[in-house]
Amino acid sequence: MNATIASHGYGHYELRFRSLFNDGRAFAFPCDEAGHVDIDALSERARTNYLYARTVIGREFAIPSVLVNTLH
Repeated sequence: MNATIASHGYGHYELRFRSLFNDGRAFAFPCDEAGHVDIDALSERARTNYLYARTVIGREFAIPSVLVNTLH
């Protein structure tokens, strides 16, 4: 995680998109407490997954939830 992400609270929270069809499957991305994701700080693969998950809300993934990241 870079200093910009850490200084803005990114990494303390995650935006989680839960699959509507596969229990246990989800995408999770570092965000601030309001659920804002710094897409410029994501890797190319994570950015692609984030944009995909946003596109298929209600079809493949549920509305995302902001959760406290317990891994930091």
